[in-house]
Amino acid sequence: MNLTRNNRLMTKRGICALVMAALTTLSGCGNYDSSAISENDLSEVAVFSVSSETSVDKSEQASDIIQETLSKMTLEQKVYQMFFVMPEQIAEDEYSVVTALDLSEKPVGGVLLMGDNLENAEQTRAMLSGTLESSLKNGVGVFLAVDEEGGKVARCADNLGTTAFEPMEVYGERNDYDEAFNIGKTIGADLRQLGFNVDFAPVADVDISPTNELGDRIFSADPEICANMTAGVVSGLNSSKIAATLKHFPGLGAEDGNTHTDSEIIIERSLDELRSTEFVPFKRGIEAGADFVMVGHQKVSAFGDDLPADLSYTAVTEMLRGELGFNGIAVTDAQNMSTISDVYYSSTAAKLAINAGMDMILAPEDLDLAVSGVIDAVNCGIIPETRINESVTRILTLKQQMGLLN
Repeated sequence: MNLTRNNRLMTKRGICALVMAALTTLSGCGNYDSSAISENDLSEVAVFSVSSETSVDKSEQASDIIQETLSKMTLEQKVYQMFFVMPEQIAEDEYSVVTALDLSEKPVGGVLLMGDNLENAEQTRAMLSGTLESSLKNGVGVFLAVDEEGGKVARCADNLGTTAFEPMEVYGERNDYDEAFNIGKTIGADLRQLGFNVDFAPVADVDISPTNELGDRIFSADPEICANMTAGVVSGLNSSKIAATLKHFPGLGAEDGNTHTDSEIIIERSLDELRSTEFVPFKRGIEAGADFVMVGHQKVSAFGDDLPADLSYTAVTEMLRGELGFNGIAVTDAQNMSTISDVYYSSTAAKLAINAGMDMILAPEDLDLAVSGVIDAVNCGIIPETRINESVTRILTLKQQMGLLN
């Protein structure tokens, strides 16, 4: 479904009015600001073992550092940590940014580089190291990410000449865990030497519909093959000390359309179908140690709430957290994509995502509006500050493991 601009604005205003009226009633906040509606190397990423007194001591010490860091942060600093952005959103430049970012005024939690930000290896290292240095001046280092799946989505291989791989479908046909592990390990080593610490990969979707937008980026139509290969890539990335990201929960494989360009994507699936198919690779990837799960914008009929998954409490909190047991960082897919930006203002989408249980919002259409909207919602009581603290604690926990806390 594609909307004209006038219809898009009317749709946004209608949805925003309904959402905010309901939330305001529930919160008892009568003076809500309506303008929010109108517009260092990585340390080993591992789970602490509690099998020895030393491990327990280290875990307690890490927890103390995290809580001390959290207690010193202002609300604005905490909210910024929940945003993962493109360089151009910080530099406020319509052209591709290729130099280090100054994060002193907008201390975001993560930065995602695209192909246009990558000119050569030397420039990339300088950009990433300078951006990290800037973030550490605020006391909390920044996640530095790239989409490096292999195949057609390989920013570094395409632009910097790092190791190139065939589409993941090719490797899925062989279903060799060791091969998947070596792919992850190699990609991870390439990214690490450039200065990245997060890879938005692997794709954990199952190839169900021939009309989905992912195509040969998916390992297989067999969920067990997808699970085996996904786990291998995650473990390989972890071995190179790069955080892995499973995407696009709860699964885009049964999609008929494209979340980049369509205003709405509805996937007709039952909970039994999701549990037997789409959830299988995500569960295995979580067990393999994935630090991030990216949640997509597709509506899934089984959830019954008519909401994009990254705005759905059922999808994020009940399914991803509750049923699949994921305790890491849940990040939205880019919210400047049409399925979100055609329908919701950036502030509304960010607030709904946080109330759904998301930890980080990727690339809102308007970063300033999204951040101010969340801050206003906390000050008004629509979003409890404890909900913010919950997500920021998850973010700081991984950053502490990565050596990103001063």
